[in-house]
Amino acid sequence: MGRYIIFGGGGGIGSATAARLAEEGHTLVLAGRNEATLRQAADGMGAEIVVCDILDDAAIAAAAETVEGPLDGLAYAVGTINLKPFAKLTEADFLNDFRVNALGAAKVVQAFLPHLTAAREGASVLLFSTVAVEQGFAAHASIAMAKGAVVGLMRSLAAELAPQVRVNAIAPSLVATPLGRTVAGNERMEEAIGKMHPLPRIGQPEDVAALASLLLTPASSWITGQVFGVDGGRSTLRTPKS
Repeated sequence: MGRYIIFGGGGGIGSATAARLAEEGHTLVLAGRNEATLRQAADGMGAEIVVCDILDDAAIAAAAETVEGPLDGLAYAVGTINLKPFAKLTEADFLNDFRVNALGAAKVVQAFLPHLTAAREGASVLLFSTVAVEQGFAAHASIAMAKGAVVGLMRSLAAELAPQVRVNAIAPSLVATPLGRTVAGNERMEEAIGKMHPLPRIGQPEDVAALASLLLTPASSWITGQVFGVDGGRSTLRTPKS
């Protein structure tokens, strides 16, 4: 069994991924800025907790020192959903979305790279993009730009770190997480957004976690440099109702 660190381990997708890996018998390290949320997510799985704000370089360095030994994989399930009309976006919006989604991912992978390259049979990194990179949506300029950078980072790392470390990304559509529900707002809005998908519902964290666990573990040992849509078909399909 492997040992994996999940940044954003207290969030909807991060905690679901951790739970899935724990069920498979793997050892988990959950990292994030909210200790209470991390402890709640770790309850019952015996996971190690590391409090770390990814906007703080010193905190990232301290986290890398705190975690001892090799890691078989790292997931960066940290992100923002900042939806505004383009004319209303500020420089602060663009910079924050970039720092949290793309620059944070780069800094975390860089800090933990020695742990990953120390894994005996190779390691994996999983990043998160969004359906909005491939399927343009209004009011998504800042987040789509930041997540587009995540895809570029993923492919560059996949090339540079092969064959020791595999790097892939998942691009979800809207998922029913605390962050996702800031967009859906209420059940009526959630249902309306769900109907925009060929598979007419919004995603659940477990939908993403199922693929995340595959991409992190040796079950996907010949997969690297790829973006996988977990989006109910929204990025590629059009149906009469979608």
